[in-house]
Amino acid sequence: MSHPSRLPESYGDDQPRELLELGRLISELPESQFKQLESAFAQVTDCITRRRRILTLVQEALAQLRLDIKYLMFDLEVTRRERDELKEQLDQIERDGYERF
Repeated sequence: MSHPSRLPESYGDDQPRELLELGRLISELPESQFKQLESAFAQVTDCITRRRRILTLVQEALAQLRLDIKYLMFDLEVTRRERDELKEQLDQIERDGYERF
């Protein structure tokens, strides 16, 4: 005997399978028990949705941080090379200057 879901459609496919199954079971309960569990189920679903959004934001921030670190490491390496080249040029100028005397 299948009852149409009494829960909002917003608890759709983006939720974990276990939560959807729990929602289905809750929607099949008698009206009095359904009313008792409906708000708790809504709170749990909202919490899971919020945590997923936060997790996505954290993952995106970490990806951006990794990219920024790669750029900084590249910039550091180029800066070191430039420093070494300029140091070598300065040493060459000093050697050439001492040889004139």
